[in-house]
Amino acid sequence: MERTPALKPLLLLDLDGVLRALPPLPPEIAEIAFEPTLLHRAVTGEITDEQWRQEVGPGFEATPGEVITEALTLVRAARRHCFVALLSNATTRLEADLARLGLDAEFDAIFNSARLGVAKPDPVIFRRVLDELGHQTAVFCDDTEENVSAAREAGLDGVHVPDTAALRTALAVRGLIPPTVLLILPDRDEAEELAQELLADGWGPCAVHRDMLAGEDDAEDVDWVIELTTAPDGTPASAHRDRLDEVAERHEGFTGEP
Repeated sequence: MERTPALKPLLLLDLDGVLRALPPLPPEIAEIAFEPTLLHRAVTGEITDEQWRQEVGPGFEATPGEVITEALTLVRAARRHCFVALLSNATTRLEADLARLGLDAEFDAIFNSARLGVAKPDPVIFRRVLDELGHQTAVFCDDTEENVSAAREAGLDGVHVPDTAALRTALAVRGLIPPTVLLILPDRDEAEELAQELLADGWGPCAVHRDMLAGEDDAEDVDWVIELTTAPDGTPASAHRDRLDEVAERHEGFTGEP
């Protein structure tokens, strides 16, 4: 009997505050633009982005913002293991912004509230996305707690991620990014000594590998790599990347991935 292939885990991500940073608006403009009724009309597609800006008035310029590069790196890593979709409360300009930022090809699916006619935190939006993608649940990451609570009510694994470190931890502990971090140091003795210190602290496996630089013939031109997969608290080492970055820098090294 032929079986239907198992679906990859589904990861839903918010855009603003998670993958994109927008410049702050002057208070007098923000007060009008984010007035709840007007904002709801804009993000549910009742009015276009152009109409929204006209109602706000002069000084409300359209900007695509900037990509949070570290978060994008996490998205790319997660996409190797799961289906990654964007779920954003946005206006009719979202698709153009994503194209300008080069983000339009970084997701397996894109859901814009203005196209769906419903916005977070309405639980309906989560159920519609799950139905369209054929999933029963998903991991949902958002920087707004109200949206996260609504996702949980709809049966998703909602995670509040106020910054990129929180996003990394959320993905690591759920197995959506690889657990291993490599500490890469220039000196063998220092690498072996640090590996012993980390092992004593509860990190594992702390194996040291010799890594010759690609394309180099000089056997002296090598790095020494400490492999870390599990942190002392039992979570994946990748959930503690910021801490390991600091450790590597203290030893004139850097971190990497397998």
